[in-house]
Amino acid sequence: MEKDYLNIFKDHKSIAVIGYSDKKQRASNRIGRYLLEHGYEVTGVNPFIKEEVIDNIQVYNTIYDIPRNIDIVNIFRRSEFLYDHITEILSLNTKPKVIWTQLGVIDPEAKKLAEDNGIKYVQNKCIMVEHNKLFSE
Repeated sequence: MEKDYLNIFKDHKSIAVIGYSDKKQRASNRIGRYLLEHGYEVTGVNPFIKEEVIDNIQVYNTIYDIPRNIDIVNIFRRSEFLYDHITEILSLNTKPKVIWTQLGVIDPEAKKLAEDNGIKYVQNKCIMVEHNKLFSE
């Protein structure tokens, strides 16, 4: 699995963070900033923030509003919302290569839906922790 993660991080540089927060102490904000500092193009998605730049990360109302293709969608929402997010993602003109759900965000049906549509799926893992394991040494 480590090799898969290495390939994900090396081959995919554009990341959308669904559930990005404007609060610095929240995990989605910290991890978004971490990814930005490590050379990734990070975009936030949060309908309550509405197109502001927070910590050098542009935030959009929906994933549909992002004006470029996204390689990885990193999801910071409760598991009960996951299936609907996967459905939204699958309706994009250009689909991401990877969907990554954070710790505790689990829905086997959402995972199956994404994988059945050719999208790699990493579930219940912290993207920052996995990146740090590979690139901090």
